[in-house]
Amino acid sequence: MNQNTKTASTSAVQEQKNSKETKDAKKEKSETGKPDKQKKSEDKATNKKLEAVTLVKAIDGDTIKVKYKGQEKTVRYLLVDTPETKKPNSCVQPYGKDASERNKELVNGGKLKLEFDKGDQTDKYGRLLAYVYVDGKSVQEKLLKEGLARVAYVHPPNTKYLDQFKEDEKNAKNKQMAIWSKSNYATEKGFNGCVSNKSHESKKSNSSKKSTSNKKSSTNNKPNPSNKSNTNKKSSPSNRNSSHSSASVPASGGTESFANCTELRKKYPHGVPSSHPAYQSKMDRDHDNYACERN
Repeated sequence: MNQNTKTASTSAVQEQKNSKETKDAKKEKSETGKPDKQKKSEDKATNKKLEAVTLVKAIDGDTIKVKYKGQEKTVRYLLVDTPETKKPNSCVQPYGKDASERNKELVNGGKLKLEFDKGDQTDKYGRLLAYVYVDGKSVQEKLLKEGLARVAYVHPPNTKYLDQFKEDEKNAKNKQMAIWSKSNYATEKGFNGCVSNKSHESKKSNSSKKSTSNKKSSTNNKPNPSNKSNTNKKSSPSNRNSSHSSASVPASGGTESFANCTELRKKYPHGVPSSHPAYQSKMDRDHDNYACERN
């Protein structure tokens, strides 16, 4: 075999070897690429860093108060919004009480945990922004699936479950569940309309009738003339006022103004509700419609 033939033979063998190695590399990449991609997808789906908290109370449909790292904190649910029930200067909206009661039922049903997203963990009011879980199940998803919440307040990068939440919302909307059963009620900007006052007026009317009935009953139940102690007995001012809390409405009506909670508590030690003349939203830091309450 001459030198040229030997060289050509060696080149052919080397080329065949390189071709085989290239094919093997492509095959390995093809076989391993799909599982790696699937694994990353699975990791992303299960990559939840949950932090255990203790429930203090449910405030409304999308807000709760918890004990987190030894402190009481208000938690605002990420990416969802439910009709209002306690917002100052706002009416009670349809399905608001339903959402509030359902949320209360859910968060009281097991071990409570929070998951934070990539962005801000608190809002401008100091509330924690989180995904909420009970026994590993998403409370937000449950409310969306039952038509008691809408997808809202989307502020990247806090959008980890946005696609899933939109799908849950879409399904509830297609089934016309709860908030989606009323035409043009739930919109991208919020909820339209208020709960009718008829039921409130009815309760007020019934309460008035009951009060009138009690007065008549009291008038008809005359004391026994032979029992002078009963005839002369009168309720003292202290007895008349004992059933009222320290936050009772002033007899003079109108509004009361205090510089801060310290001053307000001097007169109303336990704080005041939003219906009270002394209530100021700036003193209601946790936005639960009760100002200056003691923790």
